[in-house]
Order: sequence, then structure tokens, then C-alpha cells
Amino acid sequence: MSPQPIPVLGGSEGAQSLVREPNARYLQPLVPRATLVDSCVLIDVLADDPTWADWSLAQLERCGNQGALLINPIILAEISPRFECADDLEAALSGLPLLREALPWDAAFLAGQAFKAYRQLQGAKTSPMPDFYIGAHALVGHLQLLTRDGARYRTYFPRLELVVP
Repeated sequence: MSPQPIPVLGGSEGAQSLVREPNARYLQPLVPRATLVDSCVLIDVLADDPTWADWSLAQLERCGNQGALLINPIILAEISPRFECADDLEAALSGLPLLREALPWDAAFLAGQAFKAYRQLQGAKTSPMPDFYIGAHALVGHLQLLTRDGARYRTYFPRLELVVP
């Protein structure tokens, strides 16, 4: 089977280019097996955000009725600064039906490719951002992503199924 071209953003003008990826296991269309929950949704709930908590809770319930709700170490790291100790974080999360899943190795490569596209578009960060790992995890794991940050994920992971406002 010949490598499938993958459209990615690239070039200093933001023009689309094609990258060949011979092992594009994460591009096979599948029904999402579960929902990866982005940190912003968890923060809405844990902080009882007046604007977003109700929406986030409703989506957690809806997605949870469809399948498992997952977090990964990157998501945990993003919410941890809001707590003084790990026990407080664990206690806060214990009320939510979240399962933990490790970051797949294939996601690391895809996160790096998203970061490369970001830098080609004149992005200022010097290392891959958490959203790249989270989006890549969802894509390679055949997960839908529950987030309020749809724009970034759509830019770098256009095939990713999103649950967004």
C-alpha cells in the first residue's frame, strides 16, 4: 500500500502542503471509542465557572452516556497547578467518572508534526504545547475530544472529532 498524503498547514504563508506518512494508522476512519476530556472542561467544572460550568457538566454527562470519559497525564498536569497537593487534586477528580489513559507513542510523532506546522506559521513557542499532545492522543486513539478550544484543534487536527460549544 502506498503512503497516503496528509494535508497539513505549512509554509510561511500558511499554504497547504502534503506530507507523506507511510504508517498513518491514526488516519483510518473509525467511530470514536470514548471521549478525551480537555483540561478547560474540567477546570470549568472544578472551579464552577459561571459561564461554562453548566455547559461542561451537560457535555460530560452526554459524552459519558455514550462511552468512557478519559484523561491523560498532560491533562492532569494542566489542572494540577490549581491544587496545593496531589491528594486535593485526586479528591476533586474522584467525583467525576474519569478513566486515565497513557499518552500513546504514536501521538508523540503527530504532536511534533503539529508543532512543526505551528512553527511554519510563525508560532512563537519553542516546544510542543500541551494541546498538540492532547489532540494527537485523541486522533491516534480514535477518541472524540471534549473541549472549548475548537479553533486550535481544527487547525492542526482537521480529522479529529470535536465536541465543542
